[in-house]
Amino acid sequence: MTGVLPFLLLSWAVAVAADVDCTTVTGFLSACSTFINYGTPDPLPGSPCCDSMVSLDVIAESGNNRRCICQCLMALISTYNPNATVIATLPGFCGVSLGFVLDPNTDCSL
Repeated sequence: MTGVLPFLLLSWAVAVAADVDCTTVTGFLSACSTFINYGTPDPLPGSPCCDSMVSLDVIAESGNNRRCICQCLMALISTYNPNATVIATLPGFCGVSLGFVLDPNTDCSL
C-alpha cells in the first residue's frame, strides 16, 4: 500500500495540473498539517507530506500553475503567520524546489 500512495498522489497531481487553485494547494498541504501546526515531526522524503510536496512540484512545472501555487502558499503563510517559517521550509525538507523561494519578499507574478 505504501508504494501505491505516491503513485496515486502523482496521478492526481497530473490530473489537476491543468487548473490548480488554492483549494488544491491547501488539500496537498493538509498532509503536512501536524508539521505546520506543531513543527514536528520533520517531514521526510517518502512521507505523505513530502509526497504532497512532490506532487505540487510536478504541478508547478507550468508557469501559470507556478504563479498560482506561489500566491496560494504566500496567502497560507499570511494566514499561519506564527508558523510561516514552517511552511517555507517544507520544500527543502522534502528535497523539492517549486521554482520560487517562499519568503515575505517573494514576487509571485514572475
